Amino acid sequence: MVTRMTAQDASYYYLETSDTPMHIGSLAILEPPESGFDHEDVLKLVEQRLPEVPRYRKKVREVAFGLSRPVWVDDRDFDITYHVRRSALPKPGSDEQLHDLVARLVSRPLDRTRPLWEMYLVEGLAGGRVALFIKSHSALVDGEESLEIGQVLFDKDPVPRKTPEELWMPEREPSDTELLVGALADLVARPGEGVAAVRNAVGDLASTLTDTVEAVGRLARTATQSAPETPLNTSISRSRRFAVVRSDLAPYRKIHARYGCTINDVVLAVIAGALRYWLLSRGEAVTESTVVRVMVPMSVYAQEPDADTTDDTIQVHPRGEISSFLLDLPVGEPNAVVRLSHIAHAGEAYERQRRRISAQSMIRLSGFAPATMHAVGARVAMGFSQRMFNLMITNAPGPQHPLYLAGARLLEMYPVAPLLRNQALSIALTSYDGSIYYGLNADRDAMPDVEVASTLLQESLEELLDAGR
Repeated sequence: MVTRMTAQDASYYYLETSDTPMHIGSLAILEPPESGFDHEDVLKLVEQRLPEVPRYRKKVREVAFGLSRPVWVDDRDFDITYHVRRSALPKPGSDEQLHDLVARLVSRPLDRTRPLWEMYLVEGLAGGRVALFIKSHSALVDGEESLEIGQVLFDKDPVPRKTPEELWMPEREPSDTELLVGALADLVARPGEGVAAVRNAVGDLASTLTDTVEAVGRLARTATQSAPETPLNTSISRSRRFAVVRSDLAPYRKIHARYGCTINDVVLAVIAGALRYWLLSRGEAVTESTVVRVMVPMSVYAQEPDADTTDDTIQVHPRGEISSFLLDLPVGEPNAVVRLSHIAHAGEAYERQRRRISAQSMIRLSGFAPATMHAVGARVAMGFSQRMFNLMITNAPGPQHPLYLAGARLLEMYPVAPLLRNQALSIALTSYDGSIYYGLNADRDAMPDVEVASTLLQESLEELLDAGR
């Protein structure tokens, strides 16, 4: 069936350039079962679960002369082995080698003549582990009509859940003439569609995001001037670097309980501290008034631990909403606790200005919902002018129990958010099974010291934890 892209999907599709590929990624580290685990197991599982994400078998067709938005059509030549690929590191592969591979894969735009996703099974990791890297175009995943494929692959039990067999029969692909006739018919029926198409063609993408206009107005009132100048904002190249941080969730909960703030506040305070010391490491002038403005599209927690408890068994789950807001991180403040206090109070002030996007379909299935939430969060940030903020941070809570993929246990999960234009870094984080996992996607030329930033995240957490002792 031919389905025309929404104005939002089309905007994310057109936003892509060779320097800023618009795909969201996730890196899963897996422990294979004793029975074994290989490329064929992944292929079989993906093929079984594809009916739950039907858009992953559709490709994009553009309309001649840009008279209307592109359409989704069945890929009659769909080849699952093209999308689910096999790779390997020289044994025993190190984490650093894996991160270098991910950086190279993130740098490559997706093939627009095929469905806009790829998956790589990476073998040869030390300790008998394997990795699965998935990247999906931001136009592909909206959290309502289409989930991120990673969400539907994971199960609560080692034995994969049963899925009904489905014989997929692709529909006939329309010709260029048929697409043009359909576009002209839409122009007659809905003249406004033609205006939107022209705006897309000439690059006025923000004007097509009709559902964000009101939110932009609210956020603009909080940003009376452009974001401050920082080393994070510069021309970027086509190449990337990727770094990760793994941290126990327990320290975040302890800080949360100690100061009566949210876990999200603690996360942002940790990032603020890391950015402060990263700027200082570069010899940047940092004064008490120095700030870094961040766009924070994060999923909303359905439950926060009580402020007076340090119980690490508390479960936190996404509620199916994305909350976005601008926030000035007080990186000029030398005291870690004061930084946290500023962020917590600012969060309360922004409560009425947050834009929440309902995405109930994100949680209608078991699996790993953060994969979808990061994709939707990145879409939210793309809807705003990058002049308004220095850095995008996406945060999505995950389940606090083990998950499995075709019997392989999920050990770690690192999200990979895209780089926006003239932004040298994006930070994405996910909590899972008692830990928090940060993925730092950085421009290779503008931020060669991304490993320094990742180390400083750990040091910033320790500073905040020690401050109250």
